[in-house]
Amino acid sequence: MQLQAFVTLLSLLGAANATPDQHVRLAKRQNAGAVVASGSSSSSSGAPTTSFTSATSTSNSPVPTTPVGTTIPPLINITSGMATPSTVPLSATYSAGATPLISGAPVLPTPCKFSYRFVFQAASWPVQDQIAPTNSSEVSEWMEELANFTIPDITPTVDGTCANDPSAAAQAASRGWWTCGGYTRVTDITACPDKLTWGVSFDDGPGFYSMELLDYLASKNLTSTFFVIGSRIVERPQVLVEEYMAGHEIAVHTWSHRPLTMLTTEQVVAELGWARKAVKDVIGVTPTLMRPPYGDIDDRVRAISLAMGMVPVIWTSTGTGATFDTNDWKVPGGVVTGPQSFATFEAILTNATMLNTGFVVLEHDLYAQTVDLAIGYTLPAAMNFTPALTFDSIGHCNGIPSTNLYRESNTNTSFPYPNSTSGDSTVPSSSGGQGNTTKTSGALSDAMMPISMVVTSLLAAGGSFLM
Repeated sequence: MQLQAFVTLLSLLGAANATPDQHVRLAKRQNAGAVVASGSSSSSSGAPTTSFTSATSTSNSPVPTTPVGTTIPPLINITSGMATPSTVPLSATYSAGATPLISGAPVLPTPCKFSYRFVFQAASWPVQDQIAPTNSSEVSEWMEELANFTIPDITPTVDGTCANDPSAAAQAASRGWWTCGGYTRVTDITACPDKLTWGVSFDDGPGFYSMELLDYLASKNLTSTFFVIGSRIVERPQVLVEEYMAGHEIAVHTWSHRPLTMLTTEQVVAELGWARKAVKDVIGVTPTLMRPPYGDIDDRVRAISLAMGMVPVIWTSTGTGATFDTNDWKVPGGVVTGPQSFATFEAILTNATMLNTGFVVLEHDLYAQTVDLAIGYTLPAAMNFTPALTFDSIGHCNGIPSTNLYRESNTNTSFPYPNSTSGDSTVPSSSGGQGNTTKTSGALSDAMMPISMVVTSLLAAGGSFLM
């Protein structure tokens, strides 16, 4: 299919999807089988609205040094040595058999006949936070998903970094290696199509402080995409249930959070497969979106992910190579401070105004520092930003029906993908990843069709692309 056909399809889909009830999934939360705890701050009054748009004012409204009326610490105190705050309890409990908001999705599973809650049995899972082993029957079964795909013969990198593997870095363009040069393919989602729309997402959870974030998002009628780690899911399964049943999108972020380009093909399959299984065992569905840790992806990892039914999602970059990474994840380790991370976010908002599309930002919900930065500073700053921003989850902002975000409820019929390195039949594939490469660093310009607009046009079209 030619590029102009993609553009035409996108335009038609945009007109068809311009409905006033885009976030009806949040409004349905009260009917999702939840028993809401009394006094919970996560249950807001009234029906949630459509994608939140920040109020327009004549100038940017400054974010206070200390948010008024909250327990969020002053920005200068958000550091690696900050006191550990208390955690927020679950705001709702869900019984096995509760019906999720996704049309056609199975009810919540009953993993144990003695309890509706997921019960973690260590012997049945890989060691947490270690690279998932490949010598299991599960991995052997998942490897069969690659049988009809051409997986590029690309040698794994040393450790996923450019500095420690100059040979691989020199081949970054032919490898389609995002880490070294920001190379992408048409099937990578890196932005929201509509200008000034922020595709909100959080990585590395479910965390101890994710419930505080969920309560805040609910109070503002916002939805997000959560890229979850298998090792965290088995620790805090009920938080994942809460995220899913509240209408947030759930996507895969591997089992142990290792750079995927440094792993063998079998190890990549194991990392994606075990995380995918953890999601399925807890909430009953299999995500069709994934995010590679550190954004570390090349044509080999990309092909493996697509063969396993997961579309890669990365964060936005500018044409000059500046990525939309808040560096919040560096605060707990003392590499940067809270004020430095927030200054990076302010620069991201400025850069976002110069894009011709929307954008995706990298943030995290694993640590107290990252959650405090989000609910105390970055999200409020964005809501008070001029020009006004629209907030949405990544799948939804790209026009992907919620049903197509999970394998069990997907309504498309033409999966698996064509046998191609990138998963798109218009992109040539070849051993070594020598197919069509886009050197964009996520750049979005008048002369270039944004890669996310191409792939998500197909994802959104019923019966066309995604399982």
